[in-house]
Amino acid sequence: MRPDFSKYTDGLVPAIIQDNNTGKVLMLGYMNETAYNRTLDEKQVVFFSRSRLELWKKGETSGNYLNLIAILPDCDNDCMLIKAVPAGPVCHTGADTCFNETNHPAHFLSQLEKIITDRIAHPGSGSYTRSLFEKGINAMAQKVGEEAVELIIEAKDNNSDKFINEAADLLFHYLVLLQAKDSSLAEVTEVLKKRHDTRTEKEDRK
Repeated sequence: MRPDFSKYTDGLVPAIIQDNNTGKVLMLGYMNETAYNRTLDEKQVVFFSRSRLELWKKGETSGNYLNLIAILPDCDNDCMLIKAVPAGPVCHTGADTCFNETNHPAHFLSQLEKIITDRIAHPGSGSYTRSLFEKGINAMAQKVGEEAVELIIEAKDNNSDKFINEAADLLFHYLVLLQAKDSSLAEVTEVLKKRHDTRTEKEDRK
């Protein structure tokens, strides 16, 4: 469904920009129909500047484009939620968002995945994560197995602190293995979600 640009005398519809990966609200802009069409065509967010009275693509100067994922009109069709992936800080001040928030994922696991990616791409001296990758896929898979066994052993005892720490070790090495296989936690989550939806649908039919 397209926004109803005719609802506003100036033809400008508010566009709320949300990071598709973190859920953070990044900024508010305005679009006329031309900006909307260009955004769809170019897959990068284009606004209409109310001060300069012209179209402008976010990031055309800084390179911090907003890569389009989806556009969702609101219930009255006179406002848009735009899900995008920013190529860098969004605010002209250099902040992550125009509301001076740090654009971290709501859940630390997503942030941890990014940290693991950074450790692999920019290895520092003594990087444990990088050392795991250098040992190869077999060693990484074996490490996950070892951590799983240690977690099982701790599960048989009553030391909750050791159990939680072993669970954390297993989860970390599991995330490393996912990246080594060019996979992500989001993909695994999506599989679980689809399984849940399928089971729920079957139960509803009973």
